[in-house]
Amino acid sequence: MRAFRRVLTGLLVAFLAVGVAVAVSVPLDRWLMRGTVEDLANVILVGSDGPVHAYLARPEEGAGPFPLVVMVHEFWGLDAATVSKAALLARDGYVVVAPDLMRGHSTRWLPSAIWQTLRTPDERVRDDLDVVLAGFTDQTDVDLERVAVMGFCFGGRMSLRYALQRPQVGVTGVFYGNVTDDVDALRQLGGPLLGVFGADDASIPLAEVEAFERALVAAGVEHQVRVFDGVGHAFVGDAEAIARDPLQAEAWQLLRDFLQQHLAP
Repeated sequence: MRAFRRVLTGLLVAFLAVGVAVAVSVPLDRWLMRGTVEDLANVILVGSDGPVHAYLARPEEGAGPFPLVVMVHEFWGLDAATVSKAALLARDGYVVVAPDLMRGHSTRWLPSAIWQTLRTPDERVRDDLDVVLAGFTDQTDVDLERVAVMGFCFGGRMSLRYALQRPQVGVTGVFYGNVTDDVDALRQLGGPLLGVFGADDASIPLAEVEAFERALVAAGVEHQVRVFDGVGHAFVGDAEAIARDPLQAEAWQLLRDFLQQHLAP
């Protein structure tokens, strides 16, 4: 019995130590990563609830007006991978804006990513995305009749939720974001939807993806849902990884083809 108590006490102490270490690590990580978003962003969009930093990429050729693609980052926050994908997509003739929806925080530390996601309410994301779209109202090289909102992981979930509330979004892109099978809600989408998922994604089981696609059919939403075998969550990396890995390149080409089909003049 004494041995059992010692083991139990040791486990409890270890558990508490890990908890304290994680609790301390989050503010430390946020301090170490300070300034990351500001270094990546090249525009600031002003809203009533404060500024929204963003990375903006424009096509190198053509006079426009160009379609607008809003690209929402993963739960890590605005990072170099998102910036590289925004710049890559802009080469296809889109104005691409990748806003910081974590209000100045970016990380590669999982506890910090979870913490900042939990502290980012959907309503604030919606309002910040409204600010982003409003920022292009007077820009003559942007065609606000052709707008896509898409994202990865956290960004995929938020893109879908935003599009469900804003029918002016013409195209929605969900890369392994949480989805819904609410048919009535999906009827609110203002245009077609692309969904990209991994068959081995433990956070978004295949059954949920299949229910999502059935609901899209029932709602009459034009869509393309693709499940990639042999990969799990967040399998599309930065622009370099897309160029290097055929499977990531295939997923990226799916996005390119979908946007071309539905946003081309």
